[in-house]
Amino acid sequence: MINEEIRAKEVRVIDANGEQLEIMSTKEAISLALGQGLDLVEVSPNSKPPVCKIMNYGKFKFDQSKKEKAAKKKQKQITLKEIKMRIGIEEHDFIVKNKAIEKFLKEGHKVKVTIMFRGRELNHPELGLDICNRTSEHLKDIAIVERVPKSEGRNMIMILSPKHEK
Repeated sequence: MINEEIRAKEVRVIDANGEQLEIMSTKEAISLALGQGLDLVEVSPNSKPPVCKIMNYGKFKFDQSKKEKAAKKKQKQITLKEIKMRIGIEEHDFIVKNKAIEKFLKEGHKVKVTIMFRGRELNHPELGLDICNRTSEHLKDIAIVERVPKSEGRNMIMILSPKHEK
């Protein structure tokens, strides 16, 4: 709430330098703020009496939006990347896929390793489990197995997350 939008009869006023003035009527406080070419902004509406500060409201909103944008930039978005393999994967392809998983983990992403089964391959889940174990063993220095390999329909899924050094 700013200027005429403030509904309280009396307010505690803080000047532009941050010094507390006194409790005065809202009309007096508004005229004091407008006399300085500034706005009266309600900072703490729940206190008795409400606390209002004399400030440039446009500049305050601008600074607020800059802070929000800076906070948003600092947030890191963790996404789930997926790597699919088959139980008949060749050694070279396995190494290439593991390098891709390693790259994703170093970027800070979680990785979903999916082993796909076709037809009769479903009768040999131990082969999929072996690939998952080899992958987790290969990446044990940089990854934590967040979700152990588990069969879901025609797929076996394992989730790896990056290790964070502390």
